[in-house]
Amino acid sequence: MSDRITRAIGLSSGGLDSILSALLLQRQNIYVEWVTFETPFFSSEKAEKAARTHNIPLTVLNITESYLKMLKNPACGYGRYMNPCMDCHALMFKHAGKMMEDKRFDFLFSGEVLGQRPMSQTRPSLRYVEKRSGYDGYILRPLSAGRLPETIPEQKGLVNRALLMNITGRSRKIQIKLAEQMNVNGYPTPAGGCLLTDKGYSIRLKDLFTHQGGYAEEELHLLRYGRHIRLNEKTKIIVGRNQKDNDDIIKYYRSGTDILIKIQEIPSPTVLLSPGSREDITAAAAICAGYSKAQKGREVIAEVTTPEGSNTVRVVGIPPSENRSRMI
Repeated sequence: MSDRITRAIGLSSGGLDSILSALLLQRQNIYVEWVTFETPFFSSEKAEKAARTHNIPLTVLNITESYLKMLKNPACGYGRYMNPCMDCHALMFKHAGKMMEDKRFDFLFSGEVLGQRPMSQTRPSLRYVEKRSGYDGYILRPLSAGRLPETIPEQKGLVNRALLMNITGRSRKIQIKLAEQMNVNGYPTPAGGCLLTDKGYSIRLKDLFTHQGGYAEEELHLLRYGRHIRLNEKTKIIVGRNQKDNDDIIKYYRSGTDILIKIQEIPSPTVLLSPGSREDITAAAAICAGYSKAQKGREVIAEVTTPEGSNTVRVVGIPPSENRSRMI
């Protein structure tokens, strides 16, 4: 009989359910690691904090490239906005499964609870994810295992099913009580950390998909900041609303392709646009002036930084009220 230690790798969001699932398996002397994922739509911050707190090894994978391919046309469609929750989970398990095979883990697990989320954690949804992931039978959900069919690791005796939970529904009372028993403190409150569930972000993302065939990762980050104004079918500008927006626009600005505009000697927003015509640059500069502290109707000098260098253009500000119909 082999004395090899059972090894499991789990998807971690950094939330309470992820933490409890890992600790339940550790109670059975199962070695656990976590994997979490990064894209411009969600970060690994909470998972990294949970990994440090509970001393569980964590791998962070950036899956932006494969995620975008799925996001353009998710097989199961979107939720309320641009969130493809079921295909998102299937893709994550697919990546985790590859890691399972490469590192010789025995099975996958997650903190999903049957019935907790009305769309993505129903019984049919969980089955959909398993089948689409390519690892059907190898995904254990410790918090709801007693309500779900036996997985392959349970059938093989690698996991004692009797020591797992049978939680179902949206109430979190059982998890909170279990956390107290396990001395788990300081866990984050349940909250959506995915930008694809945000209405404003989703509208901007849809506009990007409609008008561009390709996009850099920086462009996806920039959808969070500023006012987005479409000048025409090919050109959109981003106008900072405050200093933080201005700083973030600079952070994700690509000096080799993008154009930056500021008004000289007058407090103004930072404006970013992708390559555009001379007319587009002049229009963007006038919009920038309109949001600046310049006196209405006064001609000002805009500094324009392009990949080729810097120059200036004289413009009169366009009032913000004239941009409303073009706002994304």
